[in-house]
Amino acid sequence: MRMRDADETCGIAQAALVLGDWWNVLVLREVARGHVRFDALATEIGLSRKVLTERLGRLVAQGVLHRSVYQRRPVRHEYLLTDAGVALLPLLVAMQDWGDRWVLGDGSLTGTTTQDSAEHARVHALPGSRIPERLRLPGTRGAVLPLVAPDAAATVLFTYPGTGVEWSEPIPGAAGCTLENRLFRDAWPQFRRSGVEVRGISTQLPHEQDEFARAEGLPYDLLSDARHQLAAALRLPTFRAAGRLRHKRLILVVDADHTVRHTLFPVVDIPHAVTQSLRLATDCTRTA
Repeated sequence: MRMRDADETCGIAQAALVLGDWWNVLVLREVARGHVRFDALATEIGLSRKVLTERLGRLVAQGVLHRSVYQRRPVRHEYLLTDAGVALLPLLVAMQDWGDRWVLGDGSLTGTTTQDSAEHARVHALPGSRIPERLRLPGTRGAVLPLVAPDAAATVLFTYPGTGVEWSEPIPGAAGCTLENRLFRDAWPQFRRSGVEVRGISTQLPHEQDEFARAEGLPYDLLSDARHQLAAALRLPTFRAAGRLRHKRLILVVDADHTVRHTLFPVVDIPHAVTQSLRLATDCTRTA
């Protein structure tokens, strides 16, 4: 189909050339999840090798993916996101958020979920999946850090909507972020005695997180998922409020091999969830 002359200067139309194809979107979704090799992509998407080869070639030509050699004999490539590809992740997460709310949900704006929701099923299917080892996020101490602490037997990752946020309307499940951080702070000595690391994650910017961490004396790192890399990698549930997409509150217990062992979602009773995450993570260290 020939584009109209006016569309040649339209960013929406140009982006549609990349994302307007169903298979292109799914390829990018799977690459973001860490499935970067041809066979893994073919398995996850269920696409024929011929069509997958064509779609990967297009995405490379459009500058969204680049091919990197991981084996010389025979030569094999993996497909990694370029800067342009990473910049598409917020759009993919926004598509997921829209689908969760308006297609798979009833249209309600909420920072939590129900047990019969698609979000609930997706999060509770995460145990056994791996967090991409390449994934790094900026932290409050000025460093870019891996999601899984390299010196810990287990890592607890807790996502939350954001601290210091004034909601323009009451949003179920959105309040309690400061309380949650304080409870993890107070329980920190017990986590460390068990060989467990803790990382808090929101889509707030690093300087916003740093200000809060200093004020509250947090002993663990807060990581910024402002570019939605983690949300895209694990297809985590989000909601849009106060000007940005925000993580819904959930807790992941991850072992030293980057494998998700347990999920807590929705988190309704925050004190109980913090205590439960400590118990589950400690059990992880005993079976490592």
